[in-house]
Amino acid sequence: DHALFDDYTGVVLDLEEGKRLAHALGDTKAIILRNHGLLTVGKSVDEAAFWFITMERSCQVQLMAEAAGTPVKIDKDQAELTAGQVGNAFGGWLGFQPLYDRIVREQPDLLE
Repeated sequence: DHALFDDYTGVVLDLEEGKRLAHALGDTKAIILRNHGLLTVGKSVDEAAFWFITMERSCQVQLMAEAAGTPVKIDKDQAELTAGQVGNAFGGWLGFQPLYDRIVREQPDLLE
């Protein structure tokens, strides 16, 4: 559930560049910006943060799998089932809660 943006021109400094990114993002949760990195969105900050962490980890795993040999693709039906189970706004929010709890526990002054 992501888009690719291969026409990234740098830091978004004007409204038109923001509109181009929004158009490319469409209804997805994440976009990979060529030669830059990731951008994720959500209905809450928690959800967007979880999608970012998940997407970054997925990219790292993809690179490791490719470096180790030929990656084995997940069956389409299994991928769709998994996306349906955890790929919604509530799943994103819920997935971030353990990390949020850890951050607050380890850095309580962060919220002051």
